[in-house]
Amino acid sequence: MLTALIIDDEPLARDELRALLAADTQIEIVGEAANAIDAMAGIHRWHPDIIFLDIQMPKINGLELVAMLDPECLPHIVFVTAFDEFALRAFEEHAFDYLLKPVEAARLSKTLERLHKVRLPQNIAALTPVLNQLPCHGHNRICLMPTAEVEYACSKLSGVYLVGQDAQEHFTVLTLKTLELKTVLLRCHRQYLVNPERISEIVFSENGAAEILTRSQQRIPVSRRYLKVLKDALGIDS
Repeated sequence: MLTALIIDDEPLARDELRALLAADTQIEIVGEAANAIDAMAGIHRWHPDIIFLDIQMPKINGLELVAMLDPECLPHIVFVTAFDEFALRAFEEHAFDYLLKPVEAARLSKTLERLHKVRLPQNIAALTPVLNQLPCHGHNRICLMPTAEVEYACSKLSGVYLVGQDAQEHFTVLTLKTLELKTVLLRCHRQYLVNPERISEIVFSENGAAEILTRSQQRIPVSRRYLKVLKDALGIDS
């Protein structure tokens, strides 16, 4: 049994695809999403084997959504699009497959046949674009924070937070690993990433660790494990 999540901002398109998938008794549809933010929450909640992903969606499109997913646990991605040029780009992004709208039952059947045979996760981490804006969740709202405004990111028991120059913490569903791979943020500690453009000083301690002082005077720890990596990335001689 394979689990699937349908992601499309058009209710009719979701209904049509759900009806077609119902013909395959080995596919369980665990949920639907009308936008990329809800889709990320659904992926984290259900961990589907497959996502049927519309490319043309408002604010965050399907290709941008793929870039926001943790590359170490990607589901199989089947892009669904009404435009041939997007279908071609989908293959460039190493999607498992693509379907042209309106989806035909025979074409979907071929995709499902391949999916049942191949269950290994995809690895497209190096092929997805750099993220220039990051989704942050607040009370009854979601905002997109420009990556350039992030001073650092930190991981806590309650989740991952982005911190700007105002020192306010903004919760995000993105993992530190995704942020490290898909943004300019550099790893400086097991629980911290820092924006190199926002570093004001690096203060070294006698025990081999260090501390970063950001342009807004916030302090971030640098562990001994990541100090050399950080210095190399910044072009600082050891």
